[in-house]
Amino acid sequence: MARITSELVALVGRTVTGLGYELVELEWFGHGLLRVTLDTPQPGGIGLEDCEKVSRQLTHLFAVEHVDYDRLEVSSPGLDRPLHGARDFERFVGAEVALQLLMPHQGRRRLRGTLLATGGEPGAEWIRLRESPPQPAPGAGRAHGTRSKKAKTPEMPVFELALSEVDKARLVPQVDFGSKARASAVPTEERSQ
Repeated sequence: MARITSELVALVGRTVTGLGYELVELEWFGHGLLRVTLDTPQPGGIGLEDCEKVSRQLTHLFAVEHVDYDRLEVSSPGLDRPLHGARDFERFVGAEVALQLLMPHQGRRRLRGTLLATGGEPGAEWIRLRESPPQPAPGAGRAHGTRSKKAKTPEMPVFELALSEVDKARLVPQVDFGSKARASAVPTEERSQ
């Protein structure tokens, strides 16, 4: 069975890049499942047709290169896209991210906040992150039909971390469930103007 080696990552990476996509992750799971996660900087992200195109190409490539696997899964990274390496962090400056650190930083191994900046030389890259305010518990402030007054958001701390301190990083999904309802309440003629 296939194992993830640097040669396999390079082979898949070259192929995916040659097709106009970006390799996000290559994972090996039990029972012969090889999962390829890809992305694109283009608006609209990855669609089913993109996954099918890459899957066909990789199936042919693996046959020629004698890569042993049972099942191939090609997918998009989803809303909580993992971040790997300085290039991903640079691309998503301004986004909210969740980090798990290798060792505690100021007593904490998990941080969540807005990615403010990246920098540093290769091998000594750093990131700057403004911590997100604590999330209220579901239903907080709604007891007995009352709402709590919106309190002023406190100034949250900024952390500067070496990229080498980050074990795992993911985008925090940003979903606005209200915008579709608001858009559909506006008559079609007004929306097109």
